Amino acid sequence: MGIYGQLSKNPGVFRVLGSQLLARFPFGMLSIILLLHIQQAYGDYTSAGLVLATQSIGQAISGPMSSRLMGRLGMRPVLSVTSLVCSILLFTIALVHLPLLIVAGIALLIGLSTPPVTPAVRTIYPKLVPSSQLSALFSLDAAAQELIWVLGPVVAVFVTSQFGTSTGLLVAAGFMLLGGAWFILSPAVGRVQLLRSRRGFGAVLRHPTVIISTVVGFFFVASFAAIEAGVVAAFAGPGGGHGSMESGIVLALFAGGSLVGGLLIGHREMRSTSLLLRILVVLAGTLASLVSLNMWWLGTVLFLGGLGTAPAFAAISSIVSSTVKFSETAEAFGWVGTGQLVGVATGSALAGIAIDIAGAHGAIVVSAALLLICAIVAAATIRWIPDLRGRSIEPPPETGTVTIPLN
Repeated sequence: MGIYGQLSKNPGVFRVLGSQLLARFPFGMLSIILLLHIQQAYGDYTSAGLVLATQSIGQAISGPMSSRLMGRLGMRPVLSVTSLVCSILLFTIALVHLPLLIVAGIALLIGLSTPPVTPAVRTIYPKLVPSSQLSALFSLDAAAQELIWVLGPVVAVFVTSQFGTSTGLLVAAGFMLLGGAWFILSPAVGRVQLLRSRRGFGAVLRHPTVIISTVVGFFFVASFAAIEAGVVAAFAGPGGGHGSMESGIVLALFAGGSLVGGLLIGHREMRSTSLLLRILVVLAGTLASLVSLNMWWLGTVLFLGGLGTAPAFAAISSIVSSTVKFSETAEAFGWVGTGQLVGVATGSALAGIAIDIAGAHGAIVVSAALLLICAIVAAATIRWIPDLRGRSIEPPPETGTVTIPLN
């Protein structure tokens, strides 16, 4: 655990970690808030699924493109414009009741304008700390990320149950503006200059590790969105608000397990099988959730399953960082981040339909199925996942053609 104390000796590390956490926090809230907001406004979860699906399409397009734009225009201009536009669009959905198709169009624009905070911060990390501390920083980032994906819905459920879904959207937009400004104004954001990639857009996908990390991240995060919706549905009464405290406790225990796992396991040297084993821990906890919807049973098994969550995210970051050149890391993490953001919206959409059909159990089955696919992908691609024991996880050096004069 002393490795985390060593991180504090590097100037700016915890400011960057905290500010990016606040800037990204809305995306742990948005899927569940939009799910509830649209369901209440239009009367069914399928309409909510349509809106979340269009948002995910926008995110799929924007992630790698906005990340690549940062290499051309700089981090600060791209982050500033996208944060402002995305926040305004959230305000619009929150305050104006519009036809469903128009709301779906706005959701598409929200996806397109998603601020590329994740690829920005993970590109900055290797420049903030020595290579010997990078694994610990990725682990700490993964634990913090769990506050986004797991604790974010707890905040979302609390705010929407107490003050309404419109207020929830406004709170999410406020987090985006304030956290985004704090992150954008961090000295490290201005100090680190992204290199322009010498290869065309999408060429980074020739790295098998980028594709693996994107696909695994998609199914992994989609499973969380699905089980979170299932937990909320399990304790929701006829009016939707009763039982919110119980669902909040269960989701908080899930987050707690991930935080503990991230701090105890995530910084350890990674083997090629580590990602699969960590996914299987989460799958076991999710399958156990099908036994009973009792609050304490769900909280216990999800806490245990959560022990593998942050370590799995840390493994994904280490895989990309150790195999992709610095000039391409922003785009690489853009694809990975897109996979995760699209996973949130897709998981929520599938869970919403499953809840309409089979109730809370349906959403948990969806979550387990997504995790099973995730584990199969990780198992099938082990030969491409690097064994990082005793190796640096810094990006490999830039290479290119060198002309040697003959006289």
